Amino acid sequence: MNITIDGPGGSGKSTVAKLIAKKLSFSYLDTGAMYRAIAYYALKKGVSVEDEAKVIALLENLDMKLWEENGIQQVSVNGENVTPYIREHNISMAASTISKIPAVRIKLVELQRKIASITDCIMDGRDCGSFVLPDADYKFYMTASSDVRAERRRKELALKGEEIPFDEIKKDIEARDKQDMTRKFAPLVIPEKAVVIDTSDMTIEQVVDLICQYVCR
Repeated sequence: MNITIDGPGGSGKSTVAKLIAKKLSFSYLDTGAMYRAIAYYALKKGVSVEDEAKVIALLENLDMKLWEENGIQQVSVNGENVTPYIREHNISMAASTISKIPAVRIKLVELQRKIASITDCIMDGRDCGSFVLPDADYKFYMTASSDVRAERRRKELALKGEEIPFDEIKKDIEARDKQDMTRKFAPLVIPEKAVVIDTSDMTIEQVVDLICQYVCR
C-alpha cells in the first residue's frame, strides 16, 4: 500500500507522515530531504543550484542512500551522511531551486518509485500524489496559512539554535510556495482525488486521527 501526503513547507506533512508510518508499521520516505541533500551537496562542491549544466554533471556520479536510524530517516550522498546539515534555513530555498531541474526530479523519482514498489510506504513531498505515485492508494494534501507555517518553522529552527526573524521566514516560505507552484516540471498542485486538510487550527494528533479514519476504515 502507498500513501502520499503533499503540501507546502510548514504544513506539518513530515511530522504527520512519520507518526502514521509508525502507527501502521509502514516505511516512511521524506522526499524533500532527498532534494535538500542534493542541494547541500551541490553547494558544498561550489556549484550554484541555478546552474543546470553543472548540477546535471554532479548527478552522473551521485550515489544517494536512505535508511532509518533511531526512528529518523538518514540520507547519504556519495558516502557522506548529510542528514545533520540539510535542515538549515539556507537549504530550503536551494532545494526548491534545484528541484526545478527536470534531470534532478527524474533521478530522485526513479529511486522513490523503486522504494514504493517493494514496501508499504508513506511519502511526503510536493509532487508525490500528482507525479511520483499518481496511482497511490490514498492521497492527501496538507496546507495552512503562511503565518501559521512561518511560526511553526521559526519555532523548529529556534530549537536547533537558529534564530531567524519571523518576517524573513514568512517571506522565504511564500517565495518557495510560488517557485514550487509555478515550476514547469511536476509543480506543487493538489493531486487528483486527494483529501485536502487545512491544518491551520488543528493539532498534529487531530490530523493523524483524521488521515487514519480514511486509511484504516
